[in-house]
Amino acid sequence: MPIIIDNLQYVYSPQTAYEKQALKDVNLVINDGEFIGLIGHTGSGKSTLIQHLNGLLKATAGKIYFNGQDIYEKDYSMKYLRSKVGLVFQYPEHQLFETTVYKDVSFGPKNLGLEQVEIDLRTYEAIKMVGLGEDMIDASPFELSGGQKRRVAIAGVLAMKPEVLILDEPTAGLDPKGRDEILEQINKLHKESGITIILVSHSMEDVAKYADRLVVMNKAAIAFNDTPHKVFEHYKELEAMGLAAPQVTYVMHELKRRGIPVKTDATTVEEAAGEILKALKK
Repeated sequence: MPIIIDNLQYVYSPQTAYEKQALKDVNLVINDGEFIGLIGHTGSGKSTLIQHLNGLLKATAGKIYFNGQDIYEKDYSMKYLRSKVGLVFQYPEHQLFETTVYKDVSFGPKNLGLEQVEIDLRTYEAIKMVGLGEDMIDASPFELSGGQKRRVAIAGVLAMKPEVLILDEPTAGLDPKGRDEILEQINKLHKESGITIILVSHSMEDVAKYADRLVVMNKAAIAFNDTPHKVFEHYKELEAMGLAAPQVTYVMHELKRRGIPVKTDATTVEEAAGEILKALKK
């Protein structure tokens, strides 16, 4: 069942000199199996929003429903919610704390009170799913590269078998090769398991390539909520928000301006190349 966000409001430091409205009238439905790209300038509200989805923050007003249940009901289990809605922070060091990769990834399943056989199965399966080799199982997570740390952090969440995986800037600070590897692994996971993915990113190219739908945050509210093609048609408005469209969008508009008969809605290099080739054959 989907996550339903109903008129969500959140105010930091209410009734103080530092009061700030971080979320305002947010209404959103996230369907099972979707790959959502969540974008917005720094301070737009996107990080605040994702921290509500697994109960790290509690709304000032409004409701969130997960699998048909109001997560703010008195007897609702936040432990259950966090086992089903997993959040991977931007900096993996915030989630890694054990002495070995195995211990770190198995921490969540152990806290669920599972039998050791099930803990081992989940741990090894999650490590394999993120593309880490068995030779790393006994390694210290703090001695790994940035990309490997991200994989361990993701594996630790996957071992809980969540229905929703939220990733906050999972490629921040990585080189292009490491970024591509992480995103391809996430995309593979989404296609093979059907898990719902919410990807927070500043890279318009990344969300254009992988996301089914984009949610754009601006000034604590949702500005756009549509397919990448539809959202990036508003590239001028995105620019006014401190964002941009993928580079190929600008290339296609410039080609069109110069009289080349191309469609301007391409959002990936592959789409742009196909469109240009069609125009050249005319």
